[in-house]
Amino acid sequence: MKGFIDDANYSVGLLDEGTNLGNVIDNYVYEHTLTGKNAFFVGDLGKIVKKHSQWQNVVAQIKPFYTVKCNSTPAVLEILGALGTGFACSNKTEMALVQELGVSPENIIYISPCKQVSQIKYAAKAGVNIMTCDNEIELKKIARNHPNAKVLLHIATEDNIGGEEGNMKFGTSLKNCRHLLECAKELDVQIIGVKFHVSSACKESQVYVHALSDARCVFDMAGEFGFTMNMLDIGGGFTGTEFQLEEVNHVISPLLDIYFPEGSGIKIISEPGSYYVSSAFTLAVNIIAKKVVENNKFSSGVEKTGSDEPAFVYYMNDGVYGSFASKLSEDLNTIPEVHKKYKEDEPLFTSSLWGPSCDELDQIVENCLLPELNVGDWLIFDNMGADSFHEPSAFNDFQRPTIYYMMSFSDWYEMQDAGITSDTMMKNFFFVPSCIQLSQEDSFTTEA
Repeated sequence: MKGFIDDANYSVGLLDEGTNLGNVIDNYVYEHTLTGKNAFFVGDLGKIVKKHSQWQNVVAQIKPFYTVKCNSTPAVLEILGALGTGFACSNKTEMALVQELGVSPENIIYISPCKQVSQIKYAAKAGVNIMTCDNEIELKKIARNHPNAKVLLHIATEDNIGGEEGNMKFGTSLKNCRHLLECAKELDVQIIGVKFHVSSACKESQVYVHALSDARCVFDMAGEFGFTMNMLDIGGGFTGTEFQLEEVNHVISPLLDIYFPEGSGIKIISEPGSYYVSSAFTLAVNIIAKKVVENNKFSSGVEKTGSDEPAFVYYMNDGVYGSFASKLSEDLNTIPEVHKKYKEDEPLFTSSLWGPSCDELDQIVENCLLPELNVGDWLIFDNMGADSFHEPSAFNDFQRPTIYYMMSFSDWYEMQDAGITSDTMMKNFFFVPSCIQLSQEDSFTTEA
């Protein structure tokens, strides 16, 4: 039931009715406590299947092209390929990973805003023709190195024009699009559509209104230059909740009917990433060190438990140079859960959580309230499926966490009902019945 990020072969535990994610985590906490206490992931592939069903139910008119850099573990790519999604790739490695699964080049788009010449040439050789572009220099690179390129002009949206200082923003202005279309005509580069991206942090639905209106303007402009436009990419920014997906659809659906109606020949696509994978992976980490400090050493942010009470600093065996890498650029989207059982009336103490590097950047949670923990205890972080699987730092001989894949029988049957079987694209899946049984004493036995 375990796999590694760079393994081609892995197994997926099929869970009997009555066995759940918590049981699986309990089982592997017990196993890792006995064998070395390394951090580990549990990936519930059934949640990815459910996310795809949700997508099909709410925005069936939009084809998802999964953003590979979000989570490129083989099981994720195989199951999404089997579900029929496309793939949005940022580099040669990602394109190769996807094509090894048998995904056709037509279902791959090359989305890096800053492309290396060698990688443009690789895309040309591999038959990956659809790519994005937002400036003249990139357009000239594409013209010189990819004669069959089909370009989506990446336009900026209101939420990322002159955004937060220091953030890299991509996308050209509507005003500059005419110039880029003129350049494309001179360079004999085929423009086939428009891309925009609305951040998941954006709360204003009006941004979609302006973005779709601008996209329609670019389509009309391109028609004046003789380009045949047939694709609109509305980007990513989907948080993963059905409510947000329905909210976005409520805004864009009537606009798509007006600007890009069905029958117009315009293919609508998007680039969901964390939408599919965030909730599917749970990370278990072990406390490797502990310090007692004065409560007033902590910055404000949580309710103090009393000036006379101690506060605790805990160090874990995973951090920002491993699975919490996204913490360097954004807030943590998960709350730590204590694995061991504790009494409801047990006192809670101001605590902070750090990775193993002892680096000042390696802070995972600045302050939170937890019962007193001991070295060897476990913490559970859910919603860890996005941006957690990059190559880890060599610091302190950091070991990449093992991944244990699972799926319930009901989810597996749902996939089969959808016509997806292990002999389609899921060539590396080896399904094994999982017989995890919990006794009243919380001892665990596994047969696989």
